[in-house]
Amino acid sequence: MHRRATMLTLLTLLPVTFAAAPEAPTAKEALQPFNDLIGSWRGTGTPAGSRAEQQKHFWVEGIAWEWQFRGPDAWLKVAFDKGKHFTAGELRYLPEQSAYALKLIAPGGETRTFVGQIDKRVLTLQRDDEDESQRLVLTLLHPNRFLYRYEVRPAGKALFATKYQVGATKEGVPFVEGDGRPACIVSGGLGSTAVTYQGKTYYVCCGGCRTEFLESPEKYVKEYEAKQRKRK
Repeated sequence: MHRRATMLTLLTLLPVTFAAAPEAPTAKEALQPFNDLIGSWRGTGTPAGSRAEQQKHFWVEGIAWEWQFRGPDAWLKVAFDKGKHFTAGELRYLPEQSAYALKLIAPGGETRTFVGQIDKRVLTLQRDDEDESQRLVLTLLHPNRFLYRYEVRPAGKALFATKYQVGATKEGVPFVEGDGRPACIVSGGLGSTAVTYQGKTYYVCCGGCRTEFLESPEKYVKEYEAKQRKRK
């Protein structure tokens, strides 16, 4: 009995360790899967229907994505040129839900917010009204090609029906590229624009990252040099 009591006492004195919970990603880290979107795109939209209806009612729109920063916060801004269904929007990460929210503005000024998850380069977002559920599915096919489609499911129905789809190709970039392209010093995406600091050249992927770099160049150069040392 005495031996058992001694063992129990020793066990209570042993340090108890718990596995540390993984740190939640920052907004910038959570949005990096969408780095391929950064840049200008030419989109061709087609409504659901027969081939003849699609050829008659198709439209062309410009789509431009770029990073935005405010202190530790970060999000992606999108603008549509001659967009049939949307004029602008922003994609944000919701840490409390581990989800993404895409807020889009329609030509009439109406705002719609879709929330969902990304899985294997497919972002599936949904919003629910009393009469129907609406789903927006964005598929990252290739660094220079993505699709988004809009689907609707009436209340009481089980399946979504596609209303239209837009296929977009990045402007000014060959469809197939080799490796070795510079990385954006701010976001880690594909660097396309050169910036200089203290006589050295770095690259950024969009106007938002350029502004962020010019506001805090020492911060990003320090992070960049630390990554370079780690790779060596």
